[in-house]
Amino acid sequence: MDSCIQELKFSHLHIPVTINSNFLVHPSSPTPADQSPHHSLYLSNLDDTVGARVLTPSVYFYRSSNDQTKTRECLVLKWLQDALGEVLVPYYPFSGRLREVENGKLEVFFGAEQGALMVSASSSMALDDLGDLTVPNPAWLPLIFQYPKEEAYKILEMPLLIAQVTFFTCGGFSLGIRLCHCICDGFGAMQFLASWAATAKNGRLIADPEPVWDREVFKPRNPPMVKYTHDEYLAVEERSNLTNSLWETKPLQKCYRINKEFQRRIKSIAQGQDSSLMCSSFDAMAAHIWKSWVKALDVKPLEYNLRLTFSVNVRTRLEALKLREGFYGNVVCLACATSSVNNVMNDSLSKTTRLVQEARVRVTEDYLRSMVDYVEVKRPKRLEFGGKLMITQWTRFEMYETADFGWGKPVYAGPIDLRPTPQVCVLLPQGGVESGGDQSMVVCLCLPPAAVHKFTRLLSLND
Repeated sequence: MDSCIQELKFSHLHIPVTINSNFLVHPSSPTPADQSPHHSLYLSNLDDTVGARVLTPSVYFYRSSNDQTKTRECLVLKWLQDALGEVLVPYYPFSGRLREVENGKLEVFFGAEQGALMVSASSSMALDDLGDLTVPNPAWLPLIFQYPKEEAYKILEMPLLIAQVTFFTCGGFSLGIRLCHCICDGFGAMQFLASWAATAKNGRLIADPEPVWDREVFKPRNPPMVKYTHDEYLAVEERSNLTNSLWETKPLQKCYRINKEFQRRIKSIAQGQDSSLMCSSFDAMAAHIWKSWVKALDVKPLEYNLRLTFSVNVRTRLEALKLREGFYGNVVCLACATSSVNNVMNDSLSKTTRLVQEARVRVTEDYLRSMVDYVEVKRPKRLEFGGKLMITQWTRFEMYETADFGWGKPVYAGPIDLRPTPQVCVLLPQGGVESGGDQSMVVCLCLPPAAVHKFTRLLSLND
């Protein structure tokens, strides 16, 4: 394997976790929801896409700095709970619930028995027993609270924020968070978590910038004007072996650390094959991952059309629509590159990179408005996986910098288990207290066991 790429291993283990208590956390002082028994909040069609109807899980690990474990447990839990109550005043929508109204549209509503859910848990293991804490590990699932027999993708009537604090015998602990994607995108989540952490660390409410709801700015036009095909949402008949090879086997979660030098090399190869191509590192890496993945899975038939989708942050592309600072709703739009199996496998890296770049550039304010109108007209009811790889980019989120609640940066911050959605690839920053400012990225994705060796060679340019 190329020395610039390192396959990361994680421990296969069972983590015994005991749930000690769970309780609702309410805003610590009155909010607009208290002023009317029928208070509700509008969600835009960016918040209410089918892909946003999830509770996004992530986990944060913190090492012990105090030998008085039991005392520390009580202090940490109270620290987090009190700060959350303070932050839920300006961010009060997180204390509500979701319901469907006309035509299946979602809105946020409020009631006396609502609030964010906090869970206190403990484990008989120490953090060092968990192996490498810098590699997302499906074994960490017990550190994220789920209701018994909870339905997959259930969000109606669910808490919009669930936080489980799990204490380990060494005095270290984890903070497992499930955050409803309908309320915020990744950048909005970082804004909220930064406020929660700063409030805990400073002992007083810190909300800078002041959170802004304003979802009405993205209301659909009347009448709606769908100006693009929006291939990212189209229902496509699965006529390839791609989906079956992933969903009908037991896919393995694999992670690779890719340093900055290798990322530059991939970009240089793509641009060297076409001197007119001025692409980003993301464009080239996404194309390289897509090509390696399709080849490793040996997708058939060759004429079948595939899709690569990825989220584009549209905040910097808005011209007519103006967002106030502190807006934390969804302002992301799916980009979609399409190509046949044969072309993804056999075209040059530069040609595939250009497809990715064109898809990214196509996401303008006009495209976003068209997408809002498309969702209004079509209201897609299910996720479409036909011939698709979805790349989710977390590398621009300041997950480590924002998560200092007063006990330092986390050892790890990020997702856990990708296997329930094996057609998703996540790009993570290499961060944490032990990273030393490393600019590597970590590529996490799922592969059938038979495809792992070939993918690893292709990703490393050894094939």
